Amino acid sequence: MPPSLNPPLSTTNGLSPAAWLGEALHRQRELTLFALLMALALLPTFVAMGLDDRVVRGVNVWAKPAKFMASLSLFALCTAWFFGLVQPALRRAPMLRFMVWSLIALATFEIVYIVMQAARGLGSHYNFSSLFHIVMYQAMGAAALLLTATQLVLAWFIVRHGRPELHPAWRWGVVTGLVFTFVLGAGTGAVLGGMQPPAGVGLPVVGWQAVGDLRPAHFLGMHAQQFLPLAGLALLRWRPAAGRAGVVLFAGLYVALWVAVLLMGLQGASPTPIPGLPR
Repeated sequence: MPPSLNPPLSTTNGLSPAAWLGEALHRQRELTLFALLMALALLPTFVAMGLDDRVVRGVNVWAKPAKFMASLSLFALCTAWFFGLVQPALRRAPMLRFMVWSLIALATFEIVYIVMQAARGLGSHYNFSSLFHIVMYQAMGAAALLLTATQLVLAWFIVRHGRPELHPAWRWGVVTGLVFTFVLGAGTGAVLGGMQPPAGVGLPVVGWQAVGDLRPAHFLGMHAQQFLPLAGLALLRWRPAAGRAGVVLFAGLYVALWVAVLLMGLQGASPTPIPGLPR
């Protein structure tokens, strides 16, 4: 069967939010519901942000929970959508079921601890004030690593058991994005975990600083899950003949951008000392 040139959104009977959501529920119900729960949790978090004037390192205590809720919601929803690239008969395979519930459990652990710390007026990240906080920070790091590793499982299933009619630009855009999420996202996260960003509000919305901040590189790594598939979708619509070669070219440019942003973030950054440990 030749690769289909139809957009991968064609099964939604349009681009309305209701149709898109219905298709996501059909592809992977649990992840879609979890994504909706995270999105709904943003509402009381924004209310808390407006009512609570406490800050941690110059930023409202509820800013971090809000950013993590938004990020986890998008992460889970995209993962649910990409389930549609796997052959329908295999979408509930034991390995994929384990991956789904691992993702939900790991994300829930992270967000519960972050919210708990915000409610106490304390930081969840780079908090070395007690053995408990040090252990929890390390546990969050391990959870983040395993969370990104779930994308490798889905990428493997798409490569081995993907729907045969998928166009190469769409298939490989998604697969590359999932792999980059682990390699670039977890890779930057490992470095970022030991280098606390500068204090202060920073840029609007994202809060990044111009110097010594690895969060922009981490953002590019984690959101390769969306950027690479979008590139594949664009190729599918406007340059379908480019196929996998077009995705490879875009992926190379993306890695180059990530490296450049990473090097910029490393300038002026220094390891965060942990009390009680040698520097």
